[in-house]
Amino acid sequence: MNLASANLAPTIYVDPANGGLPPLWFVTPEGFFALPLAATPKERVEGASSFVRQLYSRGDDSIWELAAPYYAAIVELMADSGLSYAAMGLFSTAEDGGTTDGEVTRYEPSAGVAQCALTVAITPTDQTVPDPDIVAQGVLAALSSDPYNNAIWLDLPCGPAVSCITLREYTVSPDVSASGEGTKLLTGQIQVHIPFSTGPFTAIFTLYTASMDHWAELYRLMSTVLQTVSFSDPVEEDAEKSLDSASGEG
Repeated sequence: MNLASANLAPTIYVDPANGGLPPLWFVTPEGFFALPLAATPKERVEGASSFVRQLYSRGDDSIWELAAPYYAAIVELMADSGLSYAAMGLFSTAEDGGTTDGEVTRYEPSAGVAQCALTVAITPTDQTVPDPDIVAQGVLAALSSDPYNNAIWLDLPCGPAVSCITLREYTVSPDVSASGEGTKLLTGQIQVHIPFSTGPFTAIFTLYTASMDHWAELYRLMSTVLQTVSFSDPVEEDAEKSLDSASGEG
């Protein structure tokens, strides 16, 4: 799909509260393919099979059967990483975006693709009082101590947060470069720390990409995701608002 017209998918991702972690809700645009970070190895293998069918939707069994074990192995390595969510983002960079009869226009990969990875981790925060402002101030101070970090304060609908942008340049050896010559690879990372308002935890959203020609669009995409973060069930909140509105009208 076109990066500039990425639509928010209706799915809301919730951490299953494994290991006593609190739930977290957020919405990702269409184009993100979530890796199956399930609780058991069997569920992860089954999830990998479903994942490759979504990722390579135009493929067939010959592709899916080869790819599934690869992604199952990746998920297995990530199982103990503390991540609550991990996804690959693939977006068409074709310039003529838009819709046809209400449907999102699809493009061939040969028209250009921007790639990124999005992960979410929930970590305990060492604090006696769950005050998001105090936690965010501490994170901002810690990140700002590194002169290579571009750390800024954010006011999100769910509360205060701290964003840190990091750019790194790597040298790609001739053995693995497309041209057969040594080259430089610039990558960008956006990491956002969001203290929970419901307890001593912090959510860490990280978007990583080497598609730096489309950095501005990916930055806006990450900003859109952050606007949807919630520490309480948005569906229940909407229901309560509807009830309150109905009661007020009565």
